[in-house]
Amino acid sequence: MVPVCVYKGDTIPALQLPNVYIFKPLKFKSEKERQEYYRLVRNVKKTLPLARAINRAVIETYEYIETLPNQKDKDKHLKLVEKGLKEQYTPQMKKLTFAQGKLLIKLVNRQTDSSSYELIKAFMGPFKAGFYQTFAALFGASLKKEYHPEGEDQLTERVVLLVENGQI
Repeated sequence: MVPVCVYKGDTIPALQLPNVYIFKPLKFKSEKERQEYYRLVRNVKKTLPLARAINRAVIETYEYIETLPNQKDKDKHLKLVEKGLKEQYTPQMKKLTFAQGKLLIKLVNRQTDSSSYELIKAFMGPFKAGFYQTFAALFGASLKKEYHPEGEDQLTERVVLLVENGQI
């Protein structure tokens, strides 16, 4: 079945075409730069589904919590969600490299419009958020890192758009 529209008495198939992104071809100065680009592509393909899943979980949890009558029920539900998310995603997170982890922090910020630190603070409390931030800082990362598609993350945004659209 194809959606149709009627125009002046004539039935015409109406199709929604996906966006096609066209960028200037990349010119690499060295083989190392080319390898870094393809490493970024691989890392985006691995971490973008996780960032999307986190975004879905945040939205679903927030919407469900809004329906709960009191703070005790909300806290109880958050504990269950935290436990479920840890069980589901810990094995995948352990397999990420350091670069993929840092990229995931930025992609979560891109998807949710909130830093990972803010999400942890909202769902698990300020103590755990501070603990995880300190732990990340020990390894040279930051949960407060923001995504800047027009600035330093321009190449990452290009790769994300192409991956989302199925062009690479």
